[in-house]
Amino acid sequence: MIVARPTARIACWLIAALALAGLTMARADAEPPALSEPAMLAAMVEAGDLPPVAERMPTVPAIVDMPATGRETGVSGGEIAWIAGRARDIRIMNVYGYARLVGYGPDYTFQPDILERFDVEEGRIFTFHLRPGHRWSDGHPFTAEDFRYAWEEIALHAELKPFGPDVRLLVDGEAPLVEILDETTVRYTWSQPNPEFLPALAGARPLYLYAPAHYMAQFHADHADPAALAAMVEETGARNWAALHILRGDLYDADNPDLPVLQPWRNTTAPPSERFVFERNPYYHRADQTGLQLPYLDRWIVTIADSGLIPAKVGAGEADLQSRHLRFDTYTFLVDGEDRNDYTVRLWPTALGSDFVLYPNMNAQDPVYRALNRDVRFRRALSHAIDREEINQVIYYGLATPSLNTALPASPLYDAERASLHTAFDLDAANALLDEIGLVERNGNGIRLMPDGRPLEIIVETTGERTEETDILELIADRWRQIGVALFTNASSREMFRNRVFAGETVMSVSTGYDNAIFTANTVPHELAPVDQNWLQYPKWGQYVQTAGDAGEAPDEPFGEALMALYAEWMAAADEADRAAIVTRMLDIHAAELTSIGVISGVLQPVVVANDLHNVPQEATYGWDPGAHFGLYRPDTFWRGQ
Repeated sequence: MIVARPTARIACWLIAALALAGLTMARADAEPPALSEPAMLAAMVEAGDLPPVAERMPTVPAIVDMPATGRETGVSGGEIAWIAGRARDIRIMNVYGYARLVGYGPDYTFQPDILERFDVEEGRIFTFHLRPGHRWSDGHPFTAEDFRYAWEEIALHAELKPFGPDVRLLVDGEAPLVEILDETTVRYTWSQPNPEFLPALAGARPLYLYAPAHYMAQFHADHADPAALAAMVEETGARNWAALHILRGDLYDADNPDLPVLQPWRNTTAPPSERFVFERNPYYHRADQTGLQLPYLDRWIVTIADSGLIPAKVGAGEADLQSRHLRFDTYTFLVDGEDRNDYTVRLWPTALGSDFVLYPNMNAQDPVYRALNRDVRFRRALSHAIDREEINQVIYYGLATPSLNTALPASPLYDAERASLHTAFDLDAANALLDEIGLVERNGNGIRLMPDGRPLEIIVETTGERTEETDILELIADRWRQIGVALFTNASSREMFRNRVFAGETVMSVSTGYDNAIFTANTVPHELAPVDQNWLQYPKWGQYVQTAGDAGEAPDEPFGEALMALYAEWMAAADEADRAAIVTRMLDIHAAELTSIGVISGVLQPVVVANDLHNVPQEATYGWDPGAHFGLYRPDTFWRGQ
């Protein structure tokens, strides 16, 4: 049994690990620091409009030891601004806030956060212990009733969830047994291990197991006054009560200022608006080691602007913390504004397996191209005809790393030999492989002829959203022409791009690689198996899996079948060492088979930080999941001051 709580045997180890992560739990046998009020709330407490901090926070708060994590102990107050490209992007505040039942630490281990502790038995029984006295942002108690409501009144309700509970709660179609053991204890049990469960809770867009029952009941047909509910449906223009319930209760989208939350900041601005103000949650569950309730910052201001203008606005000093809509090609422009506008540009490597990946569509409709794409010799030939070092120097000033689309050096499963497999620039090897396939005839322009006599012309499809893609493709086209392969590009909208790939109309496409290439034993290997239509090299295989065989094509290549078998093994494995071995084997298959042609990794993400904003890491990894961009680094500990 894995126990995520202090015991006589592991207490010292656990406290040290949590201190390194910046989250140290107050223990029953330890005297917690005396709690103190953030300056913004002190006047409200004095006026009797808000209970004192000791009554607002859990009896066992989450204590963040700043010195132990190398951070500065801050002061409360101040605000920071960032810019979003559209109003719906305010939901990113729930990514940055990163308050989770269970969250990732810097070493990507799971740690309790909203929970006081959690127990895991046999990889299938999860017992969650809430913090006594924890409250929603409106002051109402946060208890096991909120979990019961989310399960019984939402997940199992036919009108709210016509297709059943979230698939992340199912193991081979089996829903969990959900038990409310007492006011602060909830248990989820499956008959088989569920290694996806904790990663889903810790994700950038998490699985929500709870909902504010006291607030949401007014929108539920089983609890609300029918006349009052009907009036609200009519007033909002919702289709029915279920649509209204979903609209009012989305904890991720952050677009309902009345919805109680557990995040460090809560939205106070109703859409539509071009400026949203997020203010501190007075009932937030974390404090620093001095007892000062977090977050340090009072407000986040989110301004909406055209995404194409955001780099210019950031360069003019209109954002205090910004990464979204900034690319590496904006770096030099942003640096020019540092002194004028009192900010610094930091460069963080991304968590992408590769920042530029070619995806041969193995489900292409054209039978000749399909056969070529499925021939590993063809994929290897194209890879050997890419001069990755030239691309690195010309496009990325030598700051990136030539690599396949695979695990990054930060991953415990990284293998340098795997990352460089079939990446050597070798035109002789590429030509020899193409000759071996039988593509020996050429036309008058030196382009090889396919078995049906057509010239070997590959149209690489792109969304056109990244200017560097066009530049890289031009460099690749020059090299491929030297082996008798013509490359052309076709840019289209993202929706059309994906639809063409899904339908098999695309022969080859370009995009980024694995979203999370910091693979660990606990990384759910979704991206390593053909289980999703969005995987561009075999979309119809993924569609087949997602629709349980109703659409798409069953994986019919040996490597695809092997990946599916390993995926099933990982899902059934309770032992961490076994899961690590399975992920390693899947990574090895992808490298050997070159299922995607990675070109460059480690491209740096510009992060603009105001010079008086403290505790933002100088060096960090910029990743979506795990990482939640800034979330992993606990923005509730960021503060402003000289």
